[in-house]
Amino acid sequence: MKDYLYQVLYRLRNSNPIRFVTLGYLIYVLAGFVLLSLPVAQNTAVSALDNLFVATSALSTTGLSPVTVSEVYTFFGQLVILILIQLGGIGYMTFGSFVVLTTKRVLEARAKNIAEAVFSIPKNFKIEEFIISVILFTAVIEIAGAIPLFFIFLKSGAPNPIWQAIFHSVSAFCTAGFGLFPNSFEGFKDDFGLNFVISILSILGALGFIVCVDVWKVIRGKQKRPTFTTRIIVAATFWLLVGGTALIFLTESFGGQYSPESRLLYSFFQAMTALTTVGFNTVTIGTLTRSVIMLLTILMIIGASPSGTGGGLKTTTFSAIFALIKSTMQGSKEVRFGNEVIPDDRVRTAVATLSIYLTTLGIGTYLLLITEPFSFHEVFFESASALGTVGLSMGITASLTSLGKILITLMMFIGRVGPLTFGMALFVKPQLIFDDEVTDLAV
Repeated sequence: MKDYLYQVLYRLRNSNPIRFVTLGYLIYVLAGFVLLSLPVAQNTAVSALDNLFVATSALSTTGLSPVTVSEVYTFFGQLVILILIQLGGIGYMTFGSFVVLTTKRVLEARAKNIAEAVFSIPKNFKIEEFIISVILFTAVIEIAGAIPLFFIFLKSGAPNPIWQAIFHSVSAFCTAGFGLFPNSFEGFKDDFGLNFVISILSILGALGFIVCVDVWKVIRGKQKRPTFTTRIIVAATFWLLVGGTALIFLTESFGGQYSPESRLLYSFFQAMTALTTVGFNTVTIGTLTRSVIMLLTILMIIGASPSGTGGGLKTTTFSAIFALIKSTMQGSKEVRFGNEVIPDDRVRTAVATLSIYLTTLGIGTYLLLITEPFSFHEVFFESASALGTVGLSMGITASLTSLGKILITLMMFIGRVGPLTFGMALFVKPQLIFDDEVTDLAV
């Protein structure tokens, strides 16, 4: 037995970084499941499957839940969920690496390989500096977000405004979408302050640490201009937000006679929450028109950015595919985004990511249509939300069958790791190490 355990540990230690990280996420899900199953974590009895569902949803920063978190879980249970969100949002490897750096000032070669595979950082970034920047940036932003949220919740009369502010600030920045209100932020749909703070937190988390560190270096004069990756991410995010907001504003009445200002606010928040994959909502998703549901689904599939806290295909993958289509239509042999040439290996990775992502989404939707009694667009929306780690729902999550919950749980986990990365973890040989070709495993 001792020799067997030694062989298992040896294989884990010498497995490729992608497999190592994937197994790490699985271990954290199981640890969260065990903690949420403790009586001290529950106000009312929660089934084992629902606890596993919530633990996976928290670590994957999805936000889908078959139960109302604030009602069924105690403060301890909510704290476990928040820790899982934080671990999933900035990557559990970040914490271990940060502890090492604060004591040794340097990472071992293998730790660097794993960290570089997780973060997908450009070659001009130093991994040690990047990790420290991630921790400091996260702490500053989440604290800065919690302060105004405290006053907003205090003014609204929400219970425990300090805890509400901390929980929702972390959940927003990690694009998790877990909330302590039974109907997300529908009660705050006209509160510009809350809409603004949550949107800023979510966009910063979705843009990713690469962008924030890169911009900070430009501000400090350490480099002249942002990297090509940063320019792609910012441009894609901006135009998708603008386009999504405009289309929703023009096609959705939100079921009432609202002023143009209110409709614009609702439109922006729903577009933002889908694209950043944060998963909060200020209007009931199930009441939106089919065209808007389709638009939100597309935004959820595109998703956030590499090394950010969100999910989805990633804006860089979408940009590479868009550039490939444009170059093909123009008869150009080079794939360009703006004036820059996208390397062939990046284009191949983008095509592979898109193919595997859509295949996974199609299989998941097909299986759910077999097990669940809901309409196609409800099931497809739920599948896209789970795989994109978004958390938006048309109201069917709590009514899923046991098989349906298992399928959604699996899709959330695959979405957190990344479909392409998940496939590599299963099939890539242990001695093969991937670095800059892995682009869909966000922090």
